[in-house]
Amino acid sequence: MRCFIKRVNRISKIDLKSLYIEEIEELLKQENAPKFRAKQVYKWLQSGITDFDEMTNIPKDMRNYLRSVGYLADTKIERKLVSSIDGTIKYLYKLNDGEYIESVVMKYEHGITVCVSTEVGCPMGCKFCASGLDGKVRDLTASEILSQITTANRDNNIRISNVVMMGIGEPLDNFDNTIRFLKLVSEKDGLNIGLRHISLSTSGLVNRINELSRYNLPITLSISLHSPFDKTRSEIMPVNKKWNIASLMTACRDYQKVTGRRISFEYALIDGVNDSEEYAEEIYKITRGIMCHINLIPVNPVKENDYKKPNKDKIFRFQKLLTRRGLNATIRRTLGADINASCGQLRQKKEEENIENIQ
Repeated sequence: MRCFIKRVNRISKIDLKSLYIEEIEELLKQENAPKFRAKQVYKWLQSGITDFDEMTNIPKDMRNYLRSVGYLADTKIERKLVSSIDGTIKYLYKLNDGEYIESVVMKYEHGITVCVSTEVGCPMGCKFCASGLDGKVRDLTASEILSQITTANRDNNIRISNVVMMGIGEPLDNFDNTIRFLKLVSEKDGLNIGLRHISLSTSGLVNRINELSRYNLPITLSISLHSPFDKTRSEIMPVNKKWNIASLMTACRDYQKVTGRRISFEYALIDGVNDSEEYAEEIYKITRGIMCHINLIPVNPVKENDYKKPNKDKIFRFQKLLTRRGLNATIRRTLGADINASCGQLRQKKEEENIENIQ
């Protein structure tokens, strides 16, 4: 369990909320605890407790033991914005070490969805995204990803049923913690969110997509495409300089052969950049033979660039250009427009405030 040991006040402590139930069993064996205690402890940890004394059916001496060897990762609500338009909730969370991340809770007819972050900052440098403006600070642990869900559940007295891993960070860059999160969040004694209700978004790390396919998880893989041409995609997304579109499409085809799962391609529509008929035709060509869905996303304005979203006519025209070619293309519904619900903007604002306060 060394990967979950973290220095806290010069004492090595274990990240308890990131442990599988089997690992908790091993931990409690040192106290000669009966096996059923591990399941009780696991359920408490996965419920999102913030204090060991919340474990009301666990003996005090065992709670003290857990307190002595471990810590409870937490996401404290720094800011909460609620849309007056559609009830979308945006959170700025403060982590144990003082870093900040964001989550967004969205209400749909089919249930409540949360968009979670997987890293503090992002290393990918996509030009249209506010998440990576200052680069990556560190990975999130599995417990810190989980805590974004449990904190929102508790704060709103709800049960989140769907997860999209599309917040701050690149999930596949934080591969091991992402896999651990997926296993924990879907455990029946934990949050019990089925993997079919989880979408994982990647900018296109081909080596990690290949590795992910070996786990054969029934999640939805979402690829940030944003351009079918290498030249434009490399300008928008630096990752394309390492793994070009041809290698990415090969990885997608190989992934689909293993999993049999439909792939979603996210496509941020940028006015005058990637919204012409030429681009629609090339999308059709590169995705030929892939069972897929094209998710059109009008780009969100970021002050650090001059990208603008096309007007409604252009957006619907581009959708028709795709559907006429037999592609399943939909336009993402805009939620939380009045609270800037796209990830990265609230954290960026907080970091700028902190810098101003220091100066």
